[in-house]
Amino acid sequence: MRYLRAELDQPEWMRHPMQEFLANSEEMEREALLAWNHSREEVQFALFYVVGDLGAYREQIEQVEPIRFYELTVVDESSFYSYVCQEYTEADEAFLQGFAELDLVVVPPLVWDSDGLLEITIVGPGDGLTAVVESLRNDADIGVDVLEISEYDRPHPRVSGGLTDRQFTAMRVATRLGYFSVPREASLSAVADELGVAESTASELLRRGESNLLNRVFA
Repeated sequence: MRYLRAELDQPEWMRHPMQEFLANSEEMEREALLAWNHSREEVQFALFYVVGDLGAYREQIEQVEPIRFYELTVVDESSFYSYVCQEYTEADEAFLQGFAELDLVVVPPLVWDSDGLLEITIVGPGDGLTAVVESLRNDADIGVDVLEISEYDRPHPRVSGGLTDRQFTAMRVATRLGYFSVPREASLSAVADELGVAESTASELLRRGESNLLNRVFA
């Protein structure tokens, strides 16, 4: 049994309205789909963890037609849970069909960043993983950036669970820009500019993020 971790860039017609909102609003940072039911009825229920402005999110979700009802629960000043009941759309069906046909399992969380890109982990036989990448690219016109592929034999939980939201964002941005590449492809100043913070703040977030990740891996 193998797993594939990838970043997906879905075409506009396949993006959920709230995904578009996340990508286009400066008030939103990221959204993670933690759990969902597998009903094949006309509606599905899902639980999201959202980092961003609750008021802006509430105003937007009120306008999304497929959503029948929702409940929001505050975590802190910058994050909250969103429990949603929504109708299946043609885009949902098109996106999920390939996984079902190839006997693959999508492992939560599914994480959307502030650019609207989706990070996803898929588990199943190796040939199925290869086939789903080809299907997503060729049949669904989805951009696929494979981040990692290996045996699914890890006994420890997802290491990023030890990061605060700000540390997670800083580490993700730094990785995307190439700050941790060898040789280094981006400066601390570039990371700070992308985050919109001072260099000293960016440095502190990265140092604490690195410390938390290493402690979680080796503790």
